[in-house]
Amino acid sequence: MRLFDAHNHLQDARFGGRQEELIADCTAVGLSKMVVNGTRESDWPAVAALAESHDCVLSSFGLHPWFVHERSPDWLAKLKQQLDAWSGAVGEIGLDRWKPGLDYDGQEEVFTAQLRLAAERNLPASIHCLKTWGRLYELLREGPLPKRGFLLHSYGGPAEMVEPLAKLGAYFSFPGAFVQERKTRQRDAFHQVPADRLLIETDAPDQSLPEDRVTHPLGQAVNHPANIAAVYEAAVEALGQPPEDLARRVEENFVRLFGG
Repeated sequence: MRLFDAHNHLQDARFGGRQEELIADCTAVGLSKMVVNGTRESDWPAVAALAESHDCVLSSFGLHPWFVHERSPDWLAKLKQQLDAWSGAVGEIGLDRWKPGLDYDGQEEVFTAQLRLAAERNLPASIHCLKTWGRLYELLREGPLPKRGFLLHSYGGPAEMVEPLAKLGAYFSFPGAFVQERKTRQRDAFHQVPADRLLIETDAPDQSLPEDRVTHPLGQAVNHPANIAAVYEAAVEALGQPPEDLARRVEENFVRLFGG
C-alpha cells in the first residue's frame, strides 16, 4: 500500500540531524509523500532544503500560533518569498487558547493573513486549533478560503462541527495519539468524517502512538515518521474500515488536497 503522511515536522531539531535515516525508514514502510510543516521563520529554510533533496517531501510554510510573538516585522513578505520558491502548502497556522501562558493577541491577525495568502494562491492550508473551535469556524466562514480545501490537522473539535466544517472545504487528519484509551471523544468525532475528507498523519516528532504500537522507537517520546504504517493500522481499527479501502481513500484525498 502507498502511504501518505498529511502532517509532520521532519525539520525538527529533536531528530538530531538524522533526517536522511528517517526518510529511508519511511520509504521502507511504503511512504510515498509527507507534508513537512514549518512553524516559524527560522525553520522555513530547513523545510525547503528537505523538499529540494527528497521527492517524498511536500513543503509547507507557516507561522504557528505558538511562535506569533517571535515574528519579524516583514514575516509575511518572507513567507511569500518562501512560497514563491516552494509552492506547496501554507502551514502550520492556526489559533490556540490551550497552551498555558500563550498570549492570544496577534493570533487572529496572523492566522487570517496566512489563510488569505493560501486562498489567493489556492494552496492547501494546514490548520492547528486548540480550545477555540467556535472562533475558528467564524473566521473560516468569513473567508476567503482556498478552493482546493484546507486541513484541520489532528482534528480534536466537537463531532457536531465535522459536517459544517466539511461543507467549508475541511479535511481531517487522524494521528496515532488518538488511539490512546483516553481519546474516546476524538475517535468518536472521526466516525463523522466523510470518507472523501479523511487523512492520516504522524505529527512527528509529536503525538506518538501508545508505546505497544510503536514500530520505530526513537526514545524520549520522539515520534518517528516511519510510524505512519502503524498509524494506518490504528486508524483501521478505530474507524472499522478494511485496510485496502482506507489506504485507497486516503491516497485519493491526499492527492486531491495536496497534489501528487
